[in-house]
Amino acid sequence: MKKIGILFGMEDTFPHAFVERVNEKKEKGIIAEAVSIDKVIQNRLTDYAVIIDRISQDVPFYRAYLKNAALTGTAVINNPFWWSADDKFFNNCLADQIGVPLPNTVILPSSEHPTDTTAKSFRNLKMPLDWEGIFDYVKFPAYMKPYAGGGWKNVYRLENKEEFFQKHRETGQLVMLLQEEIVFDEYFRVYCLGGKAVRIMEYEPRNPHHLRYVVNRPPASKKLLALVKDYTIKLCQGLGYDFNTVEFAVRDGIPYAIDFGNPAPDADVNSVGQENFDWVVEEAAKMAIAYAKAQKPGQVNLTWGTFMKDAVSTAKRF
Repeated sequence: MKKIGILFGMEDTFPHAFVERVNEKKEKGIIAEAVSIDKVIQNRLTDYAVIIDRISQDVPFYRAYLKNAALTGTAVINNPFWWSADDKFFNNCLADQIGVPLPNTVILPSSEHPTDTTAKSFRNLKMPLDWEGIFDYVKFPAYMKPYAGGGWKNVYRLENKEEFFQKHRETGQLVMLLQEEIVFDEYFRVYCLGGKAVRIMEYEPRNPHHLRYVVNRPPASKKLLALVKDYTIKLCQGLGYDFNTVEFAVRDGIPYAIDFGNPAPDADVNSVGQENFDWVVEEAAKMAIAYAKAQKPGQVNLTWGTFMKDAVSTAKRF
């Protein structure tokens, strides 16, 4: 019997619905349950063929557990090695390489020195930075946000360079991105599962959280939706995310990728709505079952994205 487990924290609606949906399908030799951990011993197989991870981005113990599970043969969604290594700035750089439109973005050193460092640790950093060159490239208004964060934490909208310097001082040891503001006509949040199943959702990030999927705009054109779908698949396949959401702000008919690396994207029925919830539960169940059928105990059963595959292929030629 192959087990599909789901590892989660405070969320309630998606994990339980996912387990129910997998078990309703009555696939021979496959069952689903909430992950149960009583000990973690190095290099020992877990009980699970597949684990859907919804919490390890916030719990280092779980992250270590999942890496050990992946090493010994569990298919972990999303890949705990890869999402632990990437960040929003790297993701932007990769997206630019594969031809997805992006806001102009720069990365900034932290306002305060990291713990156990001094000014001497930064002798390779030219100070002051070329602030005028940075501001000319990004322009104002702009957004400043952590290069490795989420949930709209520590996000600032800045009108000018004076406001930038004031707010940047408040960010402490956080490494921040400064990003061009895209004044959008339309906005989409897009589920992508398994690098191919796509659901495009109208989204309004300026609404309160529980109303962001309630949008009163004319239907988007088929051409635009096809482009959004194409960019979504390119990003998720390139980054190797099996369970992801991608956000696009559309300006002058061009969808700019705003956020597209989410280790545990929102799937709560109370925010995404019943239709979107039903879709993601169904697609997650189908994906997990497919991974369970293909899983081979003792072998690494992870997806790494086309970026990593291409890098390995290039290395093998030398």
